[in-house]
Amino acid sequence: MSKKHIIQVEEKVPGKLLLPLSLQHMFAMFGASVLVPFLFGINPAIVLFMNGIGTLLFILITKGKAPAYLGSSFAFIAPANIVISKFGYPYALGGFVAVGFCGCLLAFIIKKCGTKWIDIVLPPAAMGPVVALIGLELSATAANNAGLLGDNIQISNVCVFLITLGVAVLGNICFRKFLSVIPILIAIICGYIAAICFGLVDFSAVIDAPLFALPNFTTPKFDINAILMILPVILVITSEHIGHQVVTGKIINRDLIKEPGLHRSLFGDNFSTMISGLIGSVPTTTYGENIGVMAITGVYSVQVIAGAAIISIICSFVGPLSALIQTIPGPVIGGISFLLYGMIGTSGLRILVDQHVDYSINKNLILTSIVFVTGLSSITLDFGGIQLTGMVLACIIAMILSLLFYTLEKFNLTNDN
Repeated sequence: MSKKHIIQVEEKVPGKLLLPLSLQHMFAMFGASVLVPFLFGINPAIVLFMNGIGTLLFILITKGKAPAYLGSSFAFIAPANIVISKFGYPYALGGFVAVGFCGCLLAFIIKKCGTKWIDIVLPPAAMGPVVALIGLELSATAANNAGLLGDNIQISNVCVFLITLGVAVLGNICFRKFLSVIPILIAIICGYIAAICFGLVDFSAVIDAPLFALPNFTTPKFDINAILMILPVILVITSEHIGHQVVTGKIINRDLIKEPGLHRSLFGDNFSTMISGLIGSVPTTTYGENIGVMAITGVYSVQVIAGAAIISIICSFVGPLSALIQTIPGPVIGGISFLLYGMIGTSGLRILVDQHVDYSINKNLILTSIVFVTGLSSITLDFGGIQLTGMVLACIIAMILSLLFYTLEKFNLTNDN
């Protein structure tokens, strides 16, 4: 990143650059974010609206010091679907509100207790692979979105995927000046044109869309049983949030856990989820795709992310714009995600290098080994409809082992002493 012109978090972006850079961020998160409302059977317009509002709230709460775009959270899918099938969507919204409220309370506890415990429960030998898993476990999702998995692989999907990925890779290596900061946007445009040529884009929804339409706002209903089914997700989203803040901090070369503080970013994340539940949208979370965009482009400005949020809000009210964005096919999203997820994985490995983790020390070797194997093994633990797997399960195992090793060291019971 040292060879790139870095646009730092607080820097203002020239007007002619703001729109393309903002569009780049919005398109990066769009594919994954609108998938969640489709799975819940709701109109994605309300999600586009809340993604924008949630992102602006997050920027405000973190004092503009933590660049992050908030999109739809996948952590809630399994328990929310159970609640929707038994009680209905409004009761799932009540669960979202409850989780967001409890997350806000947790943020206040962290403010009082501090964050030194993170270095104990997630030392670099554990944090590095946990962060890497954020990207690595999503690699199959990128391939699936591109239509590259399964027995019936279409050559058109493969071609569009390769064109999109190829432009993103070569653009990041070869583009200069202004083009060097928008390789993702250029790749999406090239991939979209290729998709049109291969007949993968249907414009009928754009033609039929009303010029102006309000998002479908829905109020929540509360039931203790429904809330208890969804509440354990707070463990998942907290682990995910810490990982995202650490990897973003490494990319922008700042300690976001200390400034603006984990309590602020966690509160912003959960407050957005609570508001989402109150108006009928899905829970939000900081997005790995946008972290990847920052890693590739060197543009960290919160002004750009705020611009993307405003565009998302506008699209939620303008029918043809919302419909047009939804025509971006899976191979284009998959091609971009393929690179972005890999960048997150590399950022996790960077933690190991930057912290000079010594693998001649047995506890470091064991921690990294167990975390990687757990996260990539597809092992799943199910607790009342909440599935612990991948990065989240690996993070929990890492915390348990780290606490165990810390205790053993205190009593001089390890052979590393």
